[in-house]
Amino acid sequence: MDGTVEEQPWRTVVEEAGEWAGWERSESDPFELYAGPFYTRRDAAGRWVCAFRAEKKHMNGGGFMHGGALATFADYAIFMFARDQLVGSGSVTASLNTEFLDGAQEGDLLEATGEVTRAGGSMVFVRGIARVGERPVLNFSAIIKKVRRK
Repeated sequence: MDGTVEEQPWRTVVEEAGEWAGWERSESDPFELYAGPFYTRRDAAGRWVCAFRAEKKHMNGGGFMHGGALATFADYAIFMFARDQLVGSGSVTASLNTEFLDGAQEGDLLEATGEVTRAGGSMVFVRGIARVGERPVLNFSAIIKKVRRK
């Protein structure tokens, strides 16, 4: 087995070694590969958790994580939290709201948890929070629009 997970319409690889052993990494979105890498896995309760390690490339001129990097991570996370509701359809971000609560620095491990608050025929509503340890750094909510695949 090559570690590819086939249950969703995007391609993921399960890391086999290192800090991210057991975590999935998406390989289908070129921007997320460039901006991340971002990882996801289910926790002991079966909920999706997303994570990444803050690198120098994620920092702004003041030495803190750039808000755009946090928003990109939130955009990744909403699709991971909603992935079970998106199987069989294409999807795009219709709305993404972010509240920056605190800063993150190079080397920090950011983890996001969240939930689908409502899933309908064409829209999925999601919310989440990203933390460094127990410290919240980003609160976010979004609407995902299901679209037909071309």
